[in-house]
Amino acid sequence: MGGKTFIQVILPLRLEWEPFYYLPEGMMAEEGSRVRVLFAHKEYVGAVSAVDVRPGTAEERILPILSVEEGLPRVLPEEIRLWKAVADYYLCSVGEVYKAAYPALKRDQEAVQVRENERLEARLETLRSKVERARRDDTRERYADAVRALEARMEGMTASLPPGDVALSPAQEKAASRIREAFAEGKTALLDGVTGSGKTEIYLKLARETLLEGRSVLYLVPEIALSRQLEDRISAVIPDVQVFHSGESAVRRRAVAIRVREGGPYLVLGTRSALFLPHHGLGLIIVDEEHDTSYKQDSPAPRYNGRDTAILLSVIQGAHVLLGSATPSLESLYNTQIGRYVKVDLSERFHHGEQATVQLIDTVAERRKRGMEGDLSRKLLHEIRSTLEAGEQVLVLRARRSYAPSVQCTECGAIPKCPHCHIPLSWHRQPDRLVCHYCGHTEPYTAVCPTCGGTLQPIGAGTQKIEEELQAFFPDRTVARLDGDTPDSEEAALIRRFADGEIDILVGTQVITKGFDFDRLSLVAVIQADSLMGQQDFRADERAFQLLEQFRGRSGRRGKPGKFIIQTREPGHPVYARLQGGEADLLAERKLFGYPPYTRLVHILLKDGNEKRLDFLSKELRNALLAAFDGTDTPPSVIGPYAPVVDRVGDESIRQVRVTFARNKALPDLKRRLARAVTDFGKERKYTAHLAIDVDPA
Repeated sequence: MGGKTFIQVILPLRLEWEPFYYLPEGMMAEEGSRVRVLFAHKEYVGAVSAVDVRPGTAEERILPILSVEEGLPRVLPEEIRLWKAVADYYLCSVGEVYKAAYPALKRDQEAVQVRENERLEARLETLRSKVERARRDDTRERYADAVRALEARMEGMTASLPPGDVALSPAQEKAASRIREAFAEGKTALLDGVTGSGKTEIYLKLARETLLEGRSVLYLVPEIALSRQLEDRISAVIPDVQVFHSGESAVRRRAVAIRVREGGPYLVLGTRSALFLPHHGLGLIIVDEEHDTSYKQDSPAPRYNGRDTAILLSVIQGAHVLLGSATPSLESLYNTQIGRYVKVDLSERFHHGEQATVQLIDTVAERRKRGMEGDLSRKLLHEIRSTLEAGEQVLVLRARRSYAPSVQCTECGAIPKCPHCHIPLSWHRQPDRLVCHYCGHTEPYTAVCPTCGGTLQPIGAGTQKIEEELQAFFPDRTVARLDGDTPDSEEAALIRRFADGEIDILVGTQVITKGFDFDRLSLVAVIQADSLMGQQDFRADERAFQLLEQFRGRSGRRGKPGKFIIQTREPGHPVYARLQGGEADLLAERKLFGYPPYTRLVHILLKDGNEKRLDFLSKELRNALLAAFDGTDTPPSVIGPYAPVVDRVGDESIRQVRVTFARNKALPDLKRRLARAVTDFGKERKYTAHLAIDVDPA
């Protein structure tokens, strides 16, 4: 090989191969080194995946690396193994996974440390304040221990866990024991615990045990808002919490990556992106609210599911996995049925409170007998008034933000739509504007029809309108709203104010259903609940039930009974029957119609600004797929192309091809055939940039 040392490098690009380079004389690199190289006349920083390799191309065509980036951390072998496992399963390139794992360029380490010290100082002040405000001796001592541990860390000492332990009820201890047994059997544990049963205490108990064994913990939550609420709760038991999600600054995320790379034991609390930190020595991965669709990355590639990727990571790390939910996904329940997971039930609420009673209000019948006041029934208003008079709080869910989901002309019936997406524009007030919730397009709202000059009237009610109506009915009470229009900087403060009793009624979208625990909350209500089920998706009923059951669990805590009121036009829907204790075997229904988890789905997405070309090439792709599977023993079903419900976003039309695979030993090979067929089609038709593969779509 002419005395040259050849290496392979993973670049943050959508490439099917790992390019070869050679090390100039005097340069040294090892697996995981970060190197600067030229590719297609552009500079990139890549990760060395192999050293001293025999190149698969003519040596004279191989370029030297430009430099070894000494200031950038070395990529661990475990990281590269995870990238390759994710790329293989989700049919994307290793480079795309690398780009997701290392999105930021090198940052000044001194600035990192300065910001980290500032964060620790603020955390210390918060803990000291909690010591002063604590009413109970044991609570005061727990926070004091956390203060001492954090002070020790800031002085350069190794922070130890404060003395004591997490107190569990007999039911919780029984569940924790069964989880340990599942771990001993080498299986993933699924903790199916009703809302309010104290799953978090079990997580913390097992996390402490893992840390005391000298191994690290990754604690995943589906959304940023949940991590913010949990940080204080975890810190009282495990002071050195590393928080990692997109809401943290790039400098802060970099500091967490450095801390993780230095080794454990550590506890990282984060969203799905925390999976790609440079972990080593992981002993436990906790996936809270494992059913939540926020764990699925929609775009760009890798389009991975955080829950399932946690399983891949656990194999590489030799870690145990604990999944938790009050409404487990059907995929996880299926895995317990076939013996892959162990299901652990926790049906007793921690404070022995009862599940909130469910009351359905038929809005069609109420309007008929004039029992509605705008979008709110008089029955619901009466319950809200009684709750407030008792000194308790109310949470109201409306699944659509804005003042009205759409507006319509009273003369010609036209509904203004986004010029880019063909989606009805939502009306937002203050300031008056029409907004597309898919691409962000906005335009002024004049209430004048652009088609005929008639008058535009709102259709339906969003969170803004519900908030306005409630404030009008309860003018002496504090009403607030939490939804996608709430600035990130204000979200945590709103939740804190509600927890402190400063807000009487909080109106919001799905974000308010997630994991929050409020002492004075005794009534939760859903407005226009039918919109949750009115989706063209085989998972619609499962997701609606999960959302409603999670929301129901927000009320009636601390031993007090709660109420759950649902306003609906269809009170006989099976989802409501299941909420009220009826049986609905959704798994049997999935099996009957050949849906996951009994099969595996892959969607091929095609996007193009030229709709005629899109229609033609999407049909050609379907034919190419059928040809690729021709002659196989168990060929998958290929359906499409078809336009999804949202068929145009940002001036691009969308088509979809659905491929359904049987769950058998041929699945990995058939998936690779699919990936190859799509790649070859993209190259031959010069259409690669318009194609995307989505494995296990949400």
